[in-house]
Amino acid sequence: MPFPSQSADERRPRALVIDHAWRALGPGTEPLSGPGGAPLTRTVKLIVLPLIVRPALRPELAADFLGPEQAAHLDGLIREAGACLAATAQWFTRLKKARRALGVVEGNPQDLYFQRCFELATEHGPPSADADTMARAVVEEVAETLGGRTVDALKDYLADTGRRLRLDGELASAWENRHSGPAMAPATPSPPAMAPATPSTPAPAPALASAPASAPAPDMSAAVARAAEVLDACAAPGRAGDPSSYAAMVEAGHGELFGRALWARANGVWGRGDLPAPLGLTGRPVPPRPEIGRGASTATLPAPLDRTLFERLFVVLQSSARREELPTVPELVAREAGRSCAPLGLRDESLRVVVVLGGLLAAGLDPLGTGQAVPGRTAAHRAVNSRWRREASVLRARRMTVSPRPDPDGGALDALAQDLRTPWAAYMRRLWVRLHGRDVRDAPLADPASAWAVLDGVARSVMMDHRARVRSALRTLSTGSARPAGARSA
Repeated sequence: MPFPSQSADERRPRALVIDHAWRALGPGTEPLSGPGGAPLTRTVKLIVLPLIVRPALRPELAADFLGPEQAAHLDGLIREAGACLAATAQWFTRLKKARRALGVVEGNPQDLYFQRCFELATEHGPPSADADTMARAVVEEVAETLGGRTVDALKDYLADTGRRLRLDGELASAWENRHSGPAMAPATPSPPAMAPATPSTPAPAPALASAPASAPAPDMSAAVARAAEVLDACAAPGRAGDPSSYAAMVEAGHGELFGRALWARANGVWGRGDLPAPLGLTGRPVPPRPEIGRGASTATLPAPLDRTLFERLFVVLQSSARREELPTVPELVAREAGRSCAPLGLRDESLRVVVVLGGLLAAGLDPLGTGQAVPGRTAAHRAVNSRWRREASVLRARRMTVSPRPDPDGGALDALAQDLRTPWAAYMRRLWVRLHGRDVRDAPLADPASAWAVLDGVARSVMMDHRARVRSALRTLSTGSARPAGARSA
């Protein structure tokens, strides 16, 4: 049976199918829903997809666009889970109440409790007479699994004066010697050492003196050419990609090469003179020596390679749903000190290679269809750009770029349109964060298929985030009021 108002040959976005089915559930799921009644992003990510849809077991539902039969199947799965979802919402309310009573403040409650609440709902149904006791036990258990892996623990650890002095010396030494040897994992072969790079900022102390300014930037042409081969293969319909090209990039150290090129202020890397080589990874001429830092806020985080040690680990601790898998805070800090002085701020070479692949993809993103192209446009560029150009928010932004009328809200929509003129910055920022999280967990990307899953997933995430921001701006215009978005800080 076709999805409502869906013709027999029409394909419908999976996100729209989920939204339609969710709203049809009626009252009872408010704790899992946003102000407009749609499921929260974390509800979809943590509950609907992995626990109800289960794309790994139902690959026909894994696509972003579904035919009539698949859409009807997905719609039915969500509706059948309606009672369990309502019970999940009730359990979530109980766990938040227990959390407040216990004085637990660390971590995002949705990340920590959504899946546990679904488990409770599946096993016990709606909360019963002993629900408060069970909720308290779950909150205590989750807090215990964090094992001190919290932002507050990080802040306390870095507050010690002696520890800060020792750590600062280690950072200074690692940064000064960053050109003297391979920065990759020991098992990965490294290219010949490059010449020293230009300094990023005046050195505050003799120990931080950088390499001579005359150091040439490494030639990235071979790496970019190989990256184009990988992107063209892994995103082409019906092809998984030739693993040998990807493996060759890793073995040749092309990711490390790119990191050293940024230290030497490379230009023209991507075949377009109007694009800076870092593509938003740093806001400086070259990445600066990392500092320790004392606090962080999601609203004011600098570019990835400009972040302090505290800011880098703040993001890891805030975004980790399974913190028990992370090293302890002292080990996290020790590892991050070395990682922050490595090329691209990453240790694993496969992850650095994915930065090169992502950079080439980002350099060719053109959601507005302006015609700007990077030499060697690949199947990956065609796939991502065509998907993005179908977005209603993009179509509106495209009209705004040629409209002589001023932005009626004083700039918010125009700023969103501007984001689409420089989409590479948001893409690279999000890609680096995901790769950094994998590096912290020692989770390399061993083949082109897994690399493409990350690259494509980041593109979808950036696109959906932009869509949500456009909707929020339009909602603000319609109500005539604007509320600043909240931000986490420490």
